[in-house]
Amino acid sequence: MARPFRFGVNLLTLESAGAWREKCRRAEQLGYDVLLVPDHLGNPAPFPALVTAAEVTERPRLGTFVLNAGFWNPALLAREVASCDALTDGRLELGLGAGYVKAEHDSAGLPFGSPRERVDHLTHTVTELERLLTDTEHRPRPVQSPRPPLLLGGNGDRMLRLAARHADIAAFTGAVQAPGKPQGALQLISPEALEGRIAAFHGFAAEAGRAQAADGTGEAIELNYLIQMVGPTDDRRAKVRELAAYAPDLTEDELLEHPALLLGDAREMAEQLRAHRERFGFSYITVLEHNMEALGPVIEQLHGS
Repeated sequence: MARPFRFGVNLLTLESAGAWREKCRRAEQLGYDVLLVPDHLGNPAPFPALVTAAEVTERPRLGTFVLNAGFWNPALLAREVASCDALTDGRLELGLGAGYVKAEHDSAGLPFGSPRERVDHLTHTVTELERLLTDTEHRPRPVQSPRPPLLLGGNGDRMLRLAARHADIAAFTGAVQAPGKPQGALQLISPEALEGRIAAFHGFAAEAGRAQAADGTGEAIELNYLIQMVGPTDDRRAKVRELAAYAPDLTEDELLEHPALLLGDAREMAEQLRAHRERFGFSYITVLEHNMEALGPVIEQLHGS
């Protein structure tokens, strides 16, 4: 039995308090299940933005997508997480990643380690958060027990192993560092390579005893994917040709079947998401703010399925 779809939108811009509140209300009207905030310099500060979103909405959950662990001390982060969960009445979902933009660390005067060092720090952060947030003596206390749901995102084996052991939600990037480009510039991997990453994750989850839900149906860990473009069009192949320069290593057919791109009319897009859920297991779908309105009719098509 397929896990029902959930839809999240990653909100990137803060013009004013009023505009932020209206945007959050609009996302709820469009049917989004999760309102998300990233953790990049230049974007809104995640936790106050999420608390404000909670004040003007009723149904959506609130999440970070994703916090850069390199910006955070685990003890201070535990305080933020517990406070935000309490102030949102238990609606928080905590997303964490290892960080990948060196320029942001440089601007903040923070060290940017090797990939191994960054994953080491993330692993330490996850372990400390588990310890602190599940400690009944820790103050403040989160509302959710034993802690807010944890999303971990990545592509490499160490990240996938970490998610398999600790995460409630595994977010797949479907991208790698672009060769010869500045640190943080990513390029898509092929759908077949993405399938390989998902197969590796399932293997790690099985090793951790988390491959199946308690009732034997569905995955114990929800799988998430961030769509890069939602493109309403009556000619999907022509639209893909416009985008070919952004993924020179992929064929037109590979781009047409890639979950990073959602192209067509609302019915076609809904069919694509059903196919991606069947092939890759992605039931939790996230889009960036500029795609928020375009996905609305698709959410309506898939509501409750």
